[in-house]
Amino acid sequence: MPIAAVAHHRPHWSEVRQTVQLRRSSLSLTQRRLDNALSIGDLRTIARRTTPRSVFDYVDGAAEDEISARRNVRAYEELIFHPQALRPVDHPDTSVRLFGRTIPLPLGFGATGYTRMMHHHGEAAVARVAQHFGIPYGLSTVGTTTVEDVRAAAPEVDLWFQLYVTSDPQINDDLIKRAHNAGCTTLVLTCDTAVSGNRRKDDRNGLTIPPTLRPSTIIDMGLHPYWWVNKLTTDQITFASLAGAASTYNFNQIASKIFDPSVGLDSLGWVRERWPGRLLVKGILSTKSAREAVDGGADGVIISNHGGRQLDRTPAPITLVPAVRKELGPDVPILVDSGIRNGQDIVAARALGADAALVGRAYLYGIMAGGQDGVVRAYEILAAEYQRAMQLLGVRHSGDLSDQHVTLPGARPGA
Repeated sequence: MPIAAVAHHRPHWSEVRQTVQLRRSSLSLTQRRLDNALSIGDLRTIARRTTPRSVFDYVDGAAEDEISARRNVRAYEELIFHPQALRPVDHPDTSVRLFGRTIPLPLGFGATGYTRMMHHHGEAAVARVAQHFGIPYGLSTVGTTTVEDVRAAAPEVDLWFQLYVTSDPQINDDLIKRAHNAGCTTLVLTCDTAVSGNRRKDDRNGLTIPPTLRPSTIIDMGLHPYWWVNKLTTDQITFASLAGAASTYNFNQIASKIFDPSVGLDSLGWVRERWPGRLLVKGILSTKSAREAVDGGADGVIISNHGGRQLDRTPAPITLVPAVRKELGPDVPILVDSGIRNGQDIVAARALGADAALVGRAYLYGIMAGGQDGVVRAYEILAAEYQRAMQLLGVRHSGDLSDQHVTLPGARPGA
C-alpha cells in the first residue's frame, strides 16, 4: 500500500516563533558562563579556565595520592536509591529543622581557608549568599576575612566559626571571644589538623599568602589578567584572624608554626568551658571518636576527612553516617561533609541519618567561576538537584527521607 505524501505549506511567522524559542542571553560573559553551568562539575570546568593553576589546585587537590578525595566522591556515586512508587510529591517541602531553625535545605556552607585567594569577593560574598538563602555559613580560623567583617557584610547570617586550636592559649582565647562577640551561634572545633596533610600540589606550586611571584606565577598572571588585576587592586590577602601570628606562610608552614599537635580531649574541655554557644567537633571518623566528643561536651559532630586533604586512605565520611547515628542515638546532631557534588548526595546524607550536609569545594568552584553570583549558582544547582531527587524517590518532605530510600552498597533497605 503506497504511503500518502505529506502536504507542505509555507510556514507562518507565528508557527516559527512557537517552534523555535530563542533564549535571551546576558551581556555579561561571566553571567553567560554561569547560566550555562548545569552542574557543580560545570562550575569546576569554568573555574579551571578562569583561575590560576596554583589556586585551582589548592581547591581541587588533596593530600598524598588523593585516594581519600576520590573515594569520597565515589562513595556517593556507588550509593543505591530505592524509589517508592505511587507516592504524591506535589508541593514538595525541602526544608528541615537544624539547631532550632528552619532552613530551606539540609545544607550549610562549610568553612574554607584562603577564600579571597580564589576570588576577591571572598568570605563576605559566601556569607551574603548563605544569608540570602537562609543557610548557615562557617568562617575558618585561616580565612582571609575577619569574623567582624563577615558579620558586617551579612548581619543576619547564621554564622559559625571553625576553630583551629593553636599552641598559644591567648590566641585561642581571643578567637573564641571574637567569635562570640560577632554573634556566632556555633563553634566548630576541628580535630584533624594537628599537623598538615602532605599536599604535594601546593608545595609544587609554591602557594602562599600573599602570592609568591615565581616565574610560573608570572606566567599565570598573563594567562589570568582579570584575577590578578582584582588581587592587586583590593586589600592584601592575609590570614585575617591570625594577624600578627602569621605572615607569608603556606598552609603546611602555618600548621607547623601555629597549630598544636597536643590537642586532645582536655582541649575540648578547655574550649567547652569558654564557649557558651553550640559546640561541634569536626573530623570525626569513628563511632568511638563520636562518643568521646559528645561525652566530652560537644553538642554534635561533623563526620569529615577534611575533603581528603589531611590523612589519605581514610573512609569516605558518608559510609560512617549510619554507624555514628546508631551510636549517638536520634537526638544528637550529626553533620557530614567531603565529596558532595550533587543535590542527590545531600538526599543520601539525610536519608542515611545525617541532619544536614556541609559543602566546601562545591561553592568554591562557584566563586572561582563567577564570584558571588557563582556561589548563588552553586546553591541553585544543589537545591534543584535535591528537590528533584527527593520527588523522584517518592518523598514529599525532607523529614520523610530514611534508609528505606538510600542504602550503602551491599546493604538492604532499612537494615
